[in-house]
Amino acid sequence: MALWRAYQRALTAHPWKVQVLTAGSLMGLGDIISQQLVERRGLREHQAGRTLTMASLGCGFVGPVVGGWYKVLDRLIPGTAKVDALKKMLLDQGGFAPCFLGCFLPLVGTLNGLSVQDNWAKLQRDYPDALITNYYNLFQSICTLIFVGILLGRILPYNPVPTPPELSPLMVCLQGTAWGAQPQLDRKVEHRAN
Repeated sequence: MALWRAYQRALTAHPWKVQVLTAGSLMGLGDIISQQLVERRGLREHQAGRTLTMASLGCGFVGPVVGGWYKVLDRLIPGTAKVDALKKMLLDQGGFAPCFLGCFLPLVGTLNGLSVQDNWAKLQRDYPDALITNYYNLFQSICTLIFVGILLGRILPYNPVPTPPELSPLMVCLQGTAWGAQPQLDRKVEHRAN
C-alpha cells in the first residue's frame, strides 16, 4: 500500500512525467511477458532491442497521446455517472481507438525499418485484426470502470490519497500490457496467410 500511495503522490505532483514513464514501463513489461511467457524465447534469445522499442513507444507516443486524449475526453464529457462512463467509452472506442491504432501500427512498422510501401501493406493487412482484437479484448470492461471511477482506491476507505483523474491512462496501459502479452499479431496474420 505504501508503494501505491507513493505512486499516487508522484502522479499528483508530476502527472505528465509519471504517465509517460508508466506507459513506457508497462509497454516494456508487456513485451518482456510476450517474449518470455508467450513466445518462450528464454533469456539468451530475448530481443532487448524490441523491448526497448516498445518502452520507447510507451514513453514517446502512447503515454503522451493517451494522457492527452483522456484530458480532452474529460472536457468533452464531464462527470462520472454511469451514463457519462458509457458515453466516454463509446467515444473512446468508436472514435479514438481506430485513429490511435491507425497511427500506432505504422509507427511500429517505421521503427522496425519497414519501407513506406511495406508499412502501408502491413497496415492494410493488420489494421482490421488489430481493431477487432481491441474490441473483443477481455479487458474492455476496464474502460467503463475507469470512467465510472470505481477502480484503484476511489471507493476504498483506507486510501488516504484520492485517485487523480490522471490515473485513467495507467489502467489503459495495464490493459495494453495484457494486450501486448498476447501472441503477436504478426504471427497470427502470417499463419493465416500460409
